[in-house]
Amino acid sequence: MKPEVFAVVMATGIVSISALDHGYGVISWPLAVLAALGLPVLMYLAATRWRSFDLRSIDTIVGLFTYVAACAVVAARFAEHGPALSILGAMALAGWMALIPTLLVRMRQLGPTGLRDRARGTWELASVGTSGVSMIFMAEGIMFWAFAFWVAALALYCLMTALIAWRALGDREVRRNVPADHWILMGGAAIATLAGERIFVELPPGPAAEAVRVLTVVTFIVATVQIVPLALASWRQILDWPAVFPLGMYSVAGYGLAFETGWHALSVVSLGFFWIAFAAWLAVVGVLAGRVIRLTSKHGLRPE
Repeated sequence: MKPEVFAVVMATGIVSISALDHGYGVISWPLAVLAALGLPVLMYLAATRWRSFDLRSIDTIVGLFTYVAACAVVAARFAEHGPALSILGAMALAGWMALIPTLLVRMRQLGPTGLRDRARGTWELASVGTSGVSMIFMAEGIMFWAFAFWVAALALYCLMTALIAWRALGDREVRRNVPADHWILMGGAAIATLAGERIFVELPPGPAAEAVRVLTVVTFIVATVQIVPLALASWRQILDWPAVFPLGMYSVAGYGLAFETGWHALSVVSLGFFWIAFAAWLAVVGVLAGRVIRLTSKHGLRPE
């Protein structure tokens, strides 16, 4: 069991939110239920296998940020239910507070070159989880901490992206075979856009609101310009959970930005990416189901 297993809930939850945005309740609600039920199941499985995680590894630490993001996504999906939002928000914040100090200590121990040699797309999960906590504070109406976590998410995104780019520049193999987790670079920018949108809507008109608005447009552009290169370099890897979540998040961010900016063409783009994300979700589920069937059949044919 990998630390980043909660990516399943992240992907399912965000596709559910995108479906709800576009009025497809018949798709949204089953996915929402799957995400809500899957979260405690994975929490139990992770708890029973906790000792198998190498907590000295920075990859394990950043992988566990999928738990923070999963709690935030499910909280966002059920935000209209106050108790669910509060409970899931507390779970996400507690996870973040437990992980971020460990991450910063480990990064300091590795140093610049050690970080460069290990940097990978999953490291953006630290930024994704931080943006998720920002949105929870925003839903609770706590503007100060929503803004503080959003700024922290942007800082983490810039830092991790710089490290990943540094490694790619010096490692030809990384440039040649782009792994699926590099899709999270796009997802990190998209969720930062969504968090920024929520903050902008609540701010009074003025320089601060305009600065937030500009930054949300910038992060959306950053997410957008990565789509084609990622699709060309790692289109085979799209059938994996690390790719499904960014596609769904881009759809949700585009939908929100359409109302923030008045660029209603983005609603059409958002709808297109919803169907892409939903198709990718179905394909990944199909692949996993096929593996389970093959393993079950193989086990059943073994002699007693």
